[in-house]
Amino acid sequence: MVIGCARVSTDDQTNAAQLAELKRAGCKRIYEEKVSGRNVDRPELTRCLDRLDEGDTLVVWRLDRLGRSLTDLLEIVNTLQRHKVAFVSLKEKFDTSHAAGRLIFHVFASLAEFERELIRERTMAGLAAGIASGRLGGRKPKLAKDQMDKICSLWDGNQYSKQELGTMFSVSKSTIDRIVRPGPVKLKVATKARNPKRTTIRPRGGK
Repeated sequence: MVIGCARVSTDDQTNAAQLAELKRAGCKRIYEEKVSGRNVDRPELTRCLDRLDEGDTLVVWRLDRLGRSLTDLLEIVNTLQRHKVAFVSLKEKFDTSHAAGRLIFHVFASLAEFERELIRERTMAGLAAGIASGRLGGRKPKLAKDQMDKICSLWDGNQYSKQELGTMFSVSKSTIDRIVRPGPVKLKVATKARNPKRTTIRPRGGK
């Protein structure tokens, strides 16, 4: 079955032009959505992808109607290929049911990987330059060294509580606790755990 997916960003826009093109392309069923491409939650796209079966074809009016980014688009199309579902974009004349379309897809994938590698190299070069010049990565300290020395002096003199010191220097009690704690002060930046890539036909983020 040939299934279409149409999207506009706001309620002020209309899907009329997309719907007409998708119908001319032979779509038997069309999923319509009015939501920004930046929005992670795209329920109609999720329903559309869940509906696709092996041998079906997913058709969109333009590539940006499907993915939020090049990486997102490639992941969705790659997942469609694994499930033996063809993908067609009308404006770009992109069709993975033919060898030429699959070649273009692999070129896109290579460009995305190239972009990721460039970002990685620039990040590593920036870190190396920072270390060479005596700058370390991480969050900038909230207090200067003389302020931290003053806090330690006041704390050692048993003059103030941690809460009072925090109020005096406009920082939290936990910051004061790290400063006066025995041993070197180490302020760590928390990192968010990344979710593993989904292997189902659904796009990332439950779209």
